[in-house]
Amino acid sequence: MKKILLLLITLGAFTTAKSQSIESGSHSTTGYIKADGTIENSSHSTRGYIKNDGTIENSSHSTIGYIKSDGTIENKSHSTVGYVKKDGTVENSSHSTIGYIKENGTVENSSHSTIGYARGVKKEWAAVVYFFFKFD
Repeated sequence: MKKILLLLITLGAFTTAKSQSIESGSHSTTGYIKADGTIENSSHSTRGYIKNDGTIENSSHSTIGYIKSDGTIENKSHSTVGYVKKDGTVENSSHSTIGYIKENGTVENSSHSTIGYARGVKKEWAAVVYFFFKFD
């Protein structure tokens, strides 16, 4: 019995470590981002991918954008749609602040109202999901 319990706890911890929840401002789970960059909705259906090279793809693997190493977010035509600064400030292409990704994963709009939570998710990935691309 102890071995089965230990196996279940280990499996649960491994599963939890593989993906992070994307939550609404009221803490309801709206999706997941796996460690490999797979974006899923709340039913675990794949909606998109963020590749290691920064390429952003929809569920059909068509490129819809890019994350550059300097935090610039581009659409599929390489036009800049926004920026994610090192401090978590999210700006549109005109450098107007549209939101914030806090160190603790709290996502805020430009008025500092909480719109969601993305704990353990890279700031650029959270910004892509909350502010720049729809994965429907």
